[in-house]
Amino acid sequence: MDSKTIKVGSRKSQLAMIQTEAVIAKLKELDPAATFEILTMETIGDQIQNVALSQIGESNLFTKELEVALADGRIDMIVHSLKDLPSTLPPEMAITAVCEREDPHDAMVLHPKHAGNPSATLESLPPGSVIGTSSVRRVAQLKRKYPHLEFQDIRGNLNTRLRKLDEADTYSAIILAVAGLKRMGWGDRISQILTPDISLYAVSQGALAVETKTDNQQLIKFISQLHHPETLLRCVTERALLRALSGGCSAPVGTHSVLENNQLSLTGAVLSLDGSQYLTETQTVTLSTPIVLPKESMDQSTSYQMYSSIIGPNISQDALKAAEDLGVSVATKLHENGATEILAKAKEENDSKAEKK
Repeated sequence: MDSKTIKVGSRKSQLAMIQTEAVIAKLKELDPAATFEILTMETIGDQIQNVALSQIGESNLFTKELEVALADGRIDMIVHSLKDLPSTLPPEMAITAVCEREDPHDAMVLHPKHAGNPSATLESLPPGSVIGTSSVRRVAQLKRKYPHLEFQDIRGNLNTRLRKLDEADTYSAIILAVAGLKRMGWGDRISQILTPDISLYAVSQGALAVETKTDNQQLIKFISQLHHPETLLRCVTERALLRALSGGCSAPVGTHSVLENNQLSLTGAVLSLDGSQYLTETQTVTLSTPIVLPKESMDQSTSYQMYSSIIGPNISQDALKAAEDLGVSVATKLHENGATEILAKAKEENDSKAEKK
């Protein structure tokens, strides 16, 4: 990179700053001479704390203000939790690095009153226990699995939600992402990791990403060295699924992906808000090899093509296309089985709740 200071956009929360500083540290390992300046800002999702995310009515709740700053040149790149990024980005913007994924699963965190029972699980909690989460995906799956539990919204950053859990007696437990808890150093608060048979995770959950403008090829070439090939391909297929379902970050859509021995497997699920309707589909594709390209063989005419809004110039374009096609194929099958109607009804119910607020 040249000597220009790279300006990095980030949300203001402690977790967002930890994630941004972690990405910058990785870039400094690649180029110790590179310099960075972090600019923080609040997003719509940070500002509105008294309404469930699914009822705010915006698809880019945690990204809009940052992307405006990227568009007008105040910043050069943004570090995101990839699950917060809509499946379609603004024109002339792309995801140009996807870092190695942390554990993508959801976790149960118990109220201190249950601390004396280290083996407690969602299944073992008493009937009527209140579980805090604002995720329609989590609520739909857990209502279906554990009808004896009650669910209430809980908003705020990770620190705020844990404080609401600990300082009152409203919730028996809350549901959070394993990744965020581990990055904050609070892995010891995890009482139960929710495996895919309990709760399929959100698209791209656990992955960090960098967003830049598509015309800044020097920066893209530098940042794309952070791509973790397995994470990248899994996130391409998951994001393709979400986009083809026309589901936003707050849609009741869950996923699970695995890449082993060049076999990429994707499971997608669509649920009604109460969990009574549940569709799932799993498909697998064999990826061409090699997945990671040697620098001398990169085709400059195609290496900046986007797949699920992601540019991977050092990754096989055939593999990226196959991953994207897999996501579309799973979504197509779900649509054929009734996903269109389920998602439309969920949106109608969310819109109706928002109007009553």
